[in-house]
Amino acid sequence: MIGSILLPAPAQLLSHQLSLWNRRPRPCPRCSLSKQGHRFLSTLIAADSEDISATRHLLRKFVASSSKHVALSTLSHLVSPTTTSHYRLCALALPLYLEISEASWFDWNSKLVADLVALLYKLERFDEAETLHNSERGVLDFCTKLKLALLRSSSVYLKQRGYASMVEGFCLIGLPCKAEELMEEMKELGLKLSKFEFRSLVYSYGKSGYLRDMKRIVVEMESMGFQLDTVSSNMVLNSFGSHNELSEVVLSLQKIEASGVPFSIRTYNSVFNSCPTISLLLQDLKSVPLSLEDLMGNLDENEAVLVNILVGSLVLEETMQWKPSELKLDLHGMHLTSAYVIILQWFHQLQCKFLAENRVLPGEIIVVCGAGKHSVVRGESPVKRLIKEILLQIGCPLRIDRKNIGCFIAKGKSFMEWLSNYNATIHERIS
Repeated sequence: MIGSILLPAPAQLLSHQLSLWNRRPRPCPRCSLSKQGHRFLSTLIAADSEDISATRHLLRKFVASSSKHVALSTLSHLVSPTTTSHYRLCALALPLYLEISEASWFDWNSKLVADLVALLYKLERFDEAETLHNSERGVLDFCTKLKLALLRSSSVYLKQRGYASMVEGFCLIGLPCKAEELMEEMKELGLKLSKFEFRSLVYSYGKSGYLRDMKRIVVEMESMGFQLDTVSSNMVLNSFGSHNELSEVVLSLQKIEASGVPFSIRTYNSVFNSCPTISLLLQDLKSVPLSLEDLMGNLDENEAVLVNILVGSLVLEETMQWKPSELKLDLHGMHLTSAYVIILQWFHQLQCKFLAENRVLPGEIIVVCGAGKHSVVRGESPVKRLIKEILLQIGCPLRIDRKNIGCFIAKGKSFMEWLSNYNATIHERIS
């Protein structure tokens, strides 16, 4: 269904593209956000982010009650590279686009799709980006017709965007060699290659298992002045990890650390998912190591290096929200391995920073796991089950919040008292 919407019939596509090329080439103007669009986005921010069905209802209702201009200007606002929007709103750009694509007035727009794909890559939502090119036959037809139209055009701008779209399409359907050929054509035509094309090619080669080619493209990318950023780095780490190349993960992470590129939660996910010992330990939640020190003693040399590098980063600080009234640790977006390491790191850091300095914790301590609404089995969150088991074994006063079953909550005073005895509790369990 999506493929048929995004990749129209060849004749229709060619007609649409030719109509664009016959006009004077210039960048598509960005529509300003209407008052109706602004009210709608405010409603989304205030809505319950966990209630997927309610969010979809809001999106559907907005599209049904809005004019073409209002709907498209709102979507354009979300995907604009110059717009700084609420993170959750950016994440809703694809669902909104899919609702708009069902409207009777909808016309396929290559510029809008390109901006949407770029946004999804910025958010590191690669699987969702792939849904925009989920028909291999459709992509091949699209690229064939688009290339013919590009050859007839004298517009450098349209050639640039057209080739970028074709490179992205071939990368997403697992044909990185074809994509690289197009990039060579771009050089011959005097078109500029951007980080977007290189990033797509790195991810496609890595996902397809062509790791030597992936490394080659990274070197070429850097030689042209495009240094790896957090997104590209995570792609490389994930590719090596998913193909069981742990030593390459170590070398890559060390290089990323030395370059000063910041880590993210997805860095944690990519790295710790590649650690076989951590994955094995989590198969039996009743016997997992309950402290960072205990965990390190169970790891081999490579895995220990990876843990040491990441726990020395600022990722944990970025997952915490500190207010005078509460301290919140948010585990959203973390895979099981990452949540496990983060919670142990959190206990360790709280001990080092607060007990050693005689500091006082806020009045309330909260750990957010989610209620499992996004889990494979709805309502059964693996992360929540893991945290619950760990808290039970170490006697931590954090308990499931009656008002929000996706959170664990405790009073700051009782948590501080428990924290002071945390090490003794762990040693008793080990002995």
